[in-house]
Amino acid sequence: MMTAFRPGRMADLASVEAIQYQSPEAAHWNPADYLEHEFWVATCGDVVAGFLVMRRVAMDECEILNLVVASEFRRKHIAEGLFRVALKGFRGAVFLEVRESNAAAQEFYKYLGFKVVSVRASYYHSPPETAIVLKFHSC
Repeated sequence: MMTAFRPGRMADLASVEAIQYQSPEAAHWNPADYLEHEFWVATCGDVVAGFLVMRRVAMDECEILNLVVASEFRRKHIAEGLFRVALKGFRGAVFLEVRESNAAAQEFYKYLGFKVVSVRASYYHSPPETAIVLKFHSC
């Protein structure tokens, strides 16, 4: 089945919330807040398979707030597709934080070209955990 990428909308929020809930390693924001940012979803048929939320900090800097793919759709290049669509035409620095224990996400981001730039002790809550800060430069 083909994966399609499009801007997220209000009708996607229940699916996005379910994906977040099933992904304890992901950030758990209020999905309604995603509508205030650059919000992309990946769909397989009529099912939301994953999402990415990004905010622009400056003309040449943005931050990925959340990138999550439902477990049944992982390892099918959906996260990479969301990343490429969201950053199409963007030139500059992209930052994100990832849980220290989330080795799979760290490997994925390294595959995309992100580099570790710092560590934030006790950044996450529930459970408390260190964040690894990563940076990617799109040129």
